[in-house]
Amino acid sequence: MTETIRLAAGSDDGAEISLLGAELVSWRAGGVDLVWEPQPEVWPQTAPMLFPVVGWTRDGIRVDGARFPLGLHGFARHKRFTLLERSETAVSLSLEEDEESRALYPFAFRLEAHFSLRPGELRVSLTTSNRDARPLPYALGLHPGFRWPLDGSAAAHAIHFETEESGEVPVIAPGGLFSARRRAIPLEDRRLPLSAALLEQEALCFLGAASRRLLYDNGEGLALAVELEDFPHIALWARPPAPFLCIEAWTGHGDPEDFSGDLHEKPSMRILAPGERATHAATFRLEKRRASE
Repeated sequence: MTETIRLAAGSDDGAEISLLGAELVSWRAGGVDLVWEPQPEVWPQTAPMLFPVVGWTRDGIRVDGARFPLGLHGFARHKRFTLLERSETAVSLSLEEDEESRALYPFAFRLEAHFSLRPGELRVSLTTSNRDARPLPYALGLHPGFRWPLDGSAAAHAIHFETEESGEVPVIAPGGLFSARRRAIPLEDRRLPLSAALLEQEALCFLGAASRRLLYDNGEGLALAVELEDFPHIALWARPPAPFLCIEAWTGHGDPEDFSGDLHEKPSMRILAPGERATHAATFRLEKRRASE
């Protein structure tokens, strides 16, 4: 059985993180369980860590003329992280390249994941470091699956964006690739009503989103706030009628359906110079809302 790290911030707030993939297994805030209980036949994960790519690749990746069979969301979610330090309310984990990762992604790197728990709040920060002698292209993402309905609410749920977003999202082509076509969604006045019909086809991807904060509202006065730091893309994904909604934060995205270039040229990849590092973070906070909000 994979080792997990338990955090606590009082009797009503706790979280559990697995060393396998640095995956958030559970989170309870203010006595409310927020992470869904996985169903292996539907989706066996709870909050996979996406690195060094986000989404599907078009027949793997290409680096300096060579092809590598790196697939969906990369490999970090399948790797055991090393425990760096821990306290009652925080834990830091790390992952570095090995022979297996180099066969998929030929770079020397270090990925650090830090989880910090406070009453009603969980913060996750990811730091990528380039340990290689050449520029390092990477993308990473958070993919937490939250309970839907939230806290058992029978009311209509919705996503409230901080600012105006496009009422159209990219159509996902066969193989999970991004097409140039777009489809309309029922987003109005920054509010997106959630329904099984809306999410049964494919993920809703807000590329280059203007909002750095959004609310997942259960319609009965409880909401999960998501605040992003240097995550330009937001995605919503579900598999109705399974009781979860993924609110994803990405630095990159899947390959365009016509892309066949080098990984350094892929749209939205970040490039780190040798010795450089970059940090991306998300804060999740349970909030009570007034009926008029």
